[in-house]
Order: sequence, then structure tokens, then C-alpha cells
Amino acid sequence: MPAPDDLDLLVAAVREAGGIARGFFGGDYKRWSKDQGSPVTEADLAVDKFLSRRLRAARPDYGWLSEETEDDPARLERRTVFIVDPIDGTVAFLKAKPHFTICAAVVEDGEPVAGAVYNPIADEMFAARKGSGATMNGAPIHASGREEVEGCRMLADKQMLMHAAWNAAPNIPWPPMEIETRSSIAYRLALVADGSFDAMLALSAKRDWDLAAADIIMTEAGGIVTAHDGSRLSYNRPDAMQVSVVGAGPRLHPRLMDRVSHIELPRR
Repeated sequence: MPAPDDLDLLVAAVREAGGIARGFFGGDYKRWSKDQGSPVTEADLAVDKFLSRRLRAARPDYGWLSEETEDDPARLERRTVFIVDPIDGTVAFLKAKPHFTICAAVVEDGEPVAGAVYNPIADEMFAARKGSGATMNGAPIHASGREEVEGCRMLADKQMLMHAAWNAAPNIPWPPMEIETRSSIAYRLALVADGSFDAMLALSAKRDWDLAAADIIMTEAGGIVTAHDGSRLSYNRPDAMQVSVVGAGPRLHPRLMDRVSHIELPRR
């Protein structure tokens, strides 16, 4: 179980980090591409530096995994780790769209036990502690009770769902749905957790820092988060990667599994 004040620590830290991100948002700042081609900005690094200093000073015995910090294998020897994404949705941040989040989780024995996902532009703070439910700006939130796929509110890549391959057995064509997307994977999960959307689906590899904080929020909101094959996500492994992610309420999630669990996906 998380320390009683771990969630308070996470919430305070990501909220303060949100102020740093707002200072860069829509302004003139340095930006470049990483070796693998994904974008990064000086805002990402500033937020990462702040969160690293703040969280690690408060919990020096916890391990550390962040998108913008060089990976230290010593985290694998720690039972409890922070998993952080300084800015999840950097593409949205670059386009000055209010769809990015700052994410921080405490993971114990591979399972998230506390998490905070903050959209600093919309001032939306999603938070959860294991066994205590999930909240948005302090108010309890709950995942949708919807069961039918047809007509559901889905956060996913529309072009992926419209691909011709879904028309070939054993695939099942997708029915009409209200499809939107958000650059931040964590934000997609949070918006399903609070019932704004019914489900989210990503059939491509995601990193631990994209998911850990939002995973506990979805779970505590009564939703289900798994890989596309139905397996639970386990964090703080050597590759720190998840093959895919499906998040939905407890009645809709099995219906999505019926459509995607047979698919074989590469880890990258």
C-alpha cells in the first residue's frame, strides 16, 4: 500500500509543475527531436528537473523512471518507484492545444498504488490512491456503465479504426461510434475514468510513463485497463513498455476484448 501521504505529494508536485509548463505554453521555447524522432522541448526538461528534485528529495528510498531522465537500472532493485511523464502529449503542447498532461505515479511491486494526472491548461487534476477511489478536482469520478460498442464515445485513432483490415475475418468491422482523440494517452484514460468518454484504445506500444498514473485512476474509478489481449499491465520491468492499452468501463471492456484480443502485435 502507498504511504498515507504519497498521493498528497504527487498532487502537490504535479500541480506546481503545471505552473512551469504554463509558463512555456504558447510561447517561444527550444524544441528538437530525440534520436527516435519523438519531439521534446525545454519545457519537458524543466518539468522533469523540478519533479525529480521534489519527489526524490521527499522519498529518497524510491526508485525513479521518467521519460526525460536517463534510465538507471537501479530502479529494478527498488520495490517502490516513481514513474513520471513530465509532459504527456508533447505534440499537443507544441501546437498550443490544451490536451497535454503532467503525470506521476507511485508503483509498488509492478502495480500503481497512487497516481496524479494534471492538465494545467484546463486545471483538471485527476488523482487516485489504491483502495480510496478516484477524483477529479476533489470530486469522485466513475467510469461509464455503457455496454454497447455501437454509438459509444471512443478515444482512439479514427484512421486505425477505419482500416480495411477490420473487414477481413477473424476481424470484426467497427460499428458507428463517436470517435475523438487526444495527444496524451494518460489524458485519454483519465477522460474515460471520469465518464466523459466510454473507452479508449491504442493498438501500439506505450511506455510505462504514459500509463502508470492513469492506470490507477481508471481502476479506482471502476474501469478496467489491460493490454489488447486482456492481460494486466505490469510496470517497472527492464523494457518499461506495454504492447498496447485498452481502457473502458466494466461492461464495455469485455466487448472490446471480443474485437481485439486475437490480434498479434509487435512490442515496438
